Amino acid sequence: MDTQQKDLSYFRLRLQELLNTSFPEKAHDQKFIDQRSSWAANAYEGAFTSGNTVEQCNEIANYILFEGLHFSKFDTVFQVVCNEFDTIMADEELRSFALKMSPVCEPVFSGYELTDDFAYGYEFDLLYTEITGTIAIWIEENGLQ
Repeated sequence: MDTQQKDLSYFRLRLQELLNTSFPEKAHDQKFIDQRSSWAANAYEGAFTSGNTVEQCNEIANYILFEGLHFSKFDTVFQVVCNEFDTIMADEELRSFALKMSPVCEPVFSGYELTDDFAYGYEFDLLYTEITGTIAIWIEENGLQ
């Protein structure tokens, strides 16, 4: 296997792991995965060929690979479910319930400008509270099904 293919596989696996964990809505988007991992591998190779250190090459490739993937709506919903509703369901049900709640909470996110560093701003607390309320209302109306 040539170096380019090995790099591409490495970046594809890293991206797939992040998507599976934090961006399940993108986890099966093969075009996105192929494109991003290819761009990252090409950027790494170009940076290396230009004489950058391995550390710098990784930084450049990671910037491209993970651009726009630092704030996760799903992670936010999952965090709310784990922190606020963990006493009403078993631990092994938390992730699947968060997956179910993600589309329910989607309209809440539209009221915010979500940037990569959104989780560190003051508006995150407002979003967190709104999502908590949305899920509480959903549970009240539908039960835990």
